Amino acid sequence: QVQLVESGGGLAQTGGSLRLSCQVSGSIRRMVTMSWYRQRPGDQRDMVASINTATIYAPAVKGRFTISKDDTKNTLYLQMNNLKPEDTALYFCRYYNIESRSGVWGQGTQVTVSS
Repeated sequence: QVQLVESGGGLAQTGGSLRLSCQVSGSIRRMVTMSWYRQRPGDQRDMVASINTATIYAPAVKGRFTISKDDTKNTLYLQMNNLKPEDTALYFCRYYNIESRSGVWGQGTQVTVSS
């Protein structure tokens, strides 16, 4: 069983930066996709960035956010630069096992960007 714990959220000003981390523990498989999603109140949960052999970004964050991972630390990161008020959301880490087609979510970390 895989567990995910996000950290790094908080309050930032417009134009500021934050770095989110997602610590992965448990039985980690090789063929996985790691992703960051975000959800605003009353909205659906949307993919922000994803990484396996390549990286994918949502158009709204491309050029401002960078997803990366450190396999030696089993940690996923999301570097968020030039933050905007519309980036305010609860950010979730997701582990997706490609072979078993099953996923695990973290508990989320809140990001709030003030104008």
